[in-house]
Amino acid sequence: MSVLSKKLSILLTVIITMMTIVSVPVAAEESDPVLDRIRQSKTLTIGVSADYAPLEFHAKVKEKDEVVGIDIDISKKIAQDLGVSLKIEEYGFDALMGALKTGKVDMVISGLTPTPERMNEVDFSDPYLEVDQKVIIRKNDQAQFKSLDDFKQLKVGAQKQSLQEELARDELNAKVVSLQKMPDIILQLQHKKITGAVVEGPVAEAYLQQHPDLVFADVKFAGIQKENAIAVPKNSPAFLKAVNQSLTAIKEENLIKGYKKQASNLMFSEESFFKKYKPYYLKGMYYTIFLALIGVFFGAILGTVLALMKLSTKRAIKWPAIAYIEYLRGTPLLVQIFLVFFGSNVIGFELSALAASCLALSLNSGAYVAEIIRAGINAVDQGQTEAARSLGMPAIKTLRYIIFPQAIKNILPALGNEFVTVIKESSVVSVIGVGELMFQAGVVQGSSFKPFLPIMVASLLYFFLTFTLSRLLGVYERRLAIHDSY
Repeated sequence: MSVLSKKLSILLTVIITMMTIVSVPVAAEESDPVLDRIRQSKTLTIGVSADYAPLEFHAKVKEKDEVVGIDIDISKKIAQDLGVSLKIEEYGFDALMGALKTGKVDMVISGLTPTPERMNEVDFSDPYLEVDQKVIIRKNDQAQFKSLDDFKQLKVGAQKQSLQEELARDELNAKVVSLQKMPDIILQLQHKKITGAVVEGPVAEAYLQQHPDLVFADVKFAGIQKENAIAVPKNSPAFLKAVNQSLTAIKEENLIKGYKKQASNLMFSEESFFKKYKPYYLKGMYYTIFLALIGVFFGAILGTVLALMKLSTKRAIKWPAIAYIEYLRGTPLLVQIFLVFFGSNVIGFELSALAASCLALSLNSGAYVAEIIRAGINAVDQGQTEAARSLGMPAIKTLRYIIFPQAIKNILPALGNEFVTVIKESSVVSVIGVGELMFQAGVVQGSSFKPFLPIMVASLLYFFLTFTLSRLLGVYERRLAIHDSY
């Protein structure tokens, strides 16, 4: 009896062990940190570059501006299957992978191809759309290009970090002109800056419908098709499985055909250009002015502190200010924006694109304002300080009551010029999806298929803002000059 009990005990132990081994992978696939976060927040956040019709672009839906397209409809289906709402975050194409890796978004769906380089950083879903690769050329050049070899050593445009960029380099043996946005590529082609452009089929067809001066070159990339897939964070098997299940359902129900038709209907409108896109530009101007005001206001506060630190005779106070000013003035604003936006996540802060832009502009402006204030203080005659000190006035009171009131006349006009500069420099924040004027111009480019006109309108609006402010500053400076003459 004891022998039988022992055997039964061993058998039971083996069965339990086998069940544990089998059950662990199953349990691991039921959930992961990404899927848990989505379910907890009840929101699926996706990253897109919405200037790539018909996959993702802006359009008016029931008088409201929305991001629409084939990729957006697919994302809505995935969110619906997960039982959560969909949130769309827009970035420049270059910033999408950074947003995914730092947790700004849960997945990226923006006409992506699973290249080996990308697969080292993120995981990809099953492909959901196969498209041919096309070469667009000017209609007048059609007779010149009959084979891939005809493009050898000629300038050919392609979107940066894309399969088209690789095809232009490896298959056409061309001099590749890599640009971030498709409208910019089309604009360069129309103005003869490049000879051709490698574009995926659906996007190319959309542009050709709007530009009769462009045609497809009679060439083909043998056996090469692009398979669009969805990028998700590494080590998120449960989320990836859920995405693939939704994509399988989309294929089985043949929903892509309906998504294409819906996108085609939204791409073209009978409204005039200015009537349709005026709200975009007004919104862009609002954000541009807001960013400039925030940047200069907080930059002035930070700049004042830095200027006083730099004027200090104590090295422990002076040298940190010098290092800060030199570093911020010696690095591009674009780099600083990326460092603040993505770096904030690395150190545990969750900053929105707008908050990160305000912070980056303020930090950058502070370095320049510090030099403006320092120069204004140094411009006050040294005798003023000596006279105040001889009367027994402390250094802080001397600075507050004697130096600053006189220095302010030199500082304010220069601060106004800094305001003008920040208005123009704020265009850089468009890469992380802040809807300022340059970002909205890119949205209009992608929606209207007009590469030149939207940028021309944006340039006129920038000129209006800076010219008006410059004239107001001129009036103020003349009043200061009249006051000084008395």
